[in-house]
Amino acid sequence: MLTRPAGLALIAAGLAATVLVAVPLARFPEATPVALLAVAPFRIPVGLGDEEAFLLLPLYLVLAGSVLAFAYSILRGAAPPNVPRLLGLPLAAFVAFAAVSYLWTQDERQGGIVLAFFVFPFVAGFGVVARTPIVAWVPRALVVTLVALGALFAGIGIWQAHTRTLFFARDLEVANAYTTFFRVTSLFKDPSLYGRYLVVPIALLLVLLWLRRGRPLEWVAIAAVSGFLFLGLYFSYSQSSFVALFVVTFAIALVGAGKRLRIVLVSCAVAATLAAAGVAAQAVEGQSAKEITSGRSRLVEITLDAFRVNPAVGVGFGGQAEASAEANGRRNSRRSASHTTPLTVLAELGVAGFALYGWLLGAAGWALMLVTRRRRVLGLGLAAIFLVLFVHSLLYAGFFEDPLTWGVLGLAAAALSAVGSSSVPERLAH
Repeated sequence: MLTRPAGLALIAAGLAATVLVAVPLARFPEATPVALLAVAPFRIPVGLGDEEAFLLLPLYLVLAGSVLAFAYSILRGAAPPNVPRLLGLPLAAFVAFAAVSYLWTQDERQGGIVLAFFVFPFVAGFGVVARTPIVAWVPRALVVTLVALGALFAGIGIWQAHTRTLFFARDLEVANAYTTFFRVTSLFKDPSLYGRYLVVPIALLLVLLWLRRGRPLEWVAIAAVSGFLFLGLYFSYSQSSFVALFVVTFAIALVGAGKRLRIVLVSCAVAATLAAAGVAAQAVEGQSAKEITSGRSRLVEITLDAFRVNPAVGVGFGGQAEASAEANGRRNSRRSASHTTPLTVLAELGVAGFALYGWLLGAAGWALMLVTRRRRVLGLGLAAIFLVLFVHSLLYAGFFEDPLTWGVLGLAAAALSAVGSSSVPERLAH
């Protein structure tokens, strides 16, 4: 490709586009998080060998431009703040261990794709966003951008449900032919990924609903947009997305409630859980665990089989599906992916990597709490998004492959860096 005229022209066009993106970001660096968010969800199908991969090409372009703009500012003598050690240390440790594990991964191709197209670019994005000043208009612009993207995806999803049309989901087209309902994906390849990008803006709007108490006009507008997003979410029929929505809604209600109301909420949640468990027990009586969990119990079992191959340091980044397939005598590794981030980390990075994963999650939670103490709206919004991503990753995976995860961590780091050096949160963060 590098020696062919078409390849050279494509590279030249990419470099020119990167410079064009870098120029305004160098002049207005505070717009970097908004620019990255605006293109973060869009995945373009690209042929990689004998299969089709959905890569974040628009994000790569803006990310390259933001890195170039950041480098230019350094050359001109700018002195951006350091990344708080509270987040920087666990993140660096986890990424370094994941990268080193490529030396022994059982699937070099998949591990290389995840590292080269997701983890490494997102680390660069985290580094840039973490050093970006968060001026007053940035949080509002981020909310508007995220809600606008959600409305776009929901509108397309509703249209797909009405017209029975799909864009990037050939496998789902076959599945829809054998069901009484029609699942949609909007501009995504998977209903659950589509659902994730609707639950995130809904969670933000729920935070705003709680913060805007006593303002009926704003309540009506926020409720109307939330209802539209939920309608789009409904047609995804994504169990993982609805679970994430329930958890984040309950968490927001719990944070905003008084002591007595919290007791009522917890009591109702426990009662509802017990009632649902009773109804589910009757509905699934006589069925196997595989049937009850829609095959997820089997995925848990074969993922644990991969973990047993090398419990200490795992089978290497990206190697879980291949290791599970080999351990169970299967040829197709695609059907052996665990679809849950914690188990994937445990199998691929072993006990050592899982400990680093836990350290990173704990540090992220503590950082978000510190941000909330100083900038309540920003902190609660970031915490709600992070909770959605974490809960969703328990049932769908894709935690570290989603740019939103790294964006939340980057914004939290930027907010901590902006705290005065004499404050308690700053001392705790550093």
